Amino acid sequence: MDTADYDRLLRANIQRVFNERDSAKRALAIEELFVADPVLYEPDNTVTGRAAISMVAGRLLEQFGPTFLFRPDGVAVGHHGLAILRWTAGPDGGPVAVTGTDAAEIVEGRIARLWVLLNPTTE
Repeated sequence: MDTADYDRLLRANIQRVFNERDSAKRALAIEELFVADPVLYEPDNTVTGRAAISMVAGRLLEQFGPTFLFRPDGVAVGHHGLAILRWTAGPDGGPVAVTGTDAAEIVEGRIARLWVLLNPTTE
């Protein structure tokens, strides 16, 4: 039976990993939310391991500035170990800079593989 709380897990990933500027807190969250040897697939990069995922999140936050935030857009849905959550991102109180979807393979209640899918910009 599928008992994973996909919404809680993927929202926690956004809030406690990709919005967390404190690297020690981010590392603790990753330890709780991800399997021992997770894989993150970005459009132009693949990283393996908890430390590498933490570095990616930290670099994104540094790159986009101190008020940049990822925000869940709706409720995560999933079944049979696959979950998706749409999100938006941009400066706090500012316009949306990017939108996308996280797709995750969930194994024993933790993220094993995470795909970051970016929506095309309409400029």
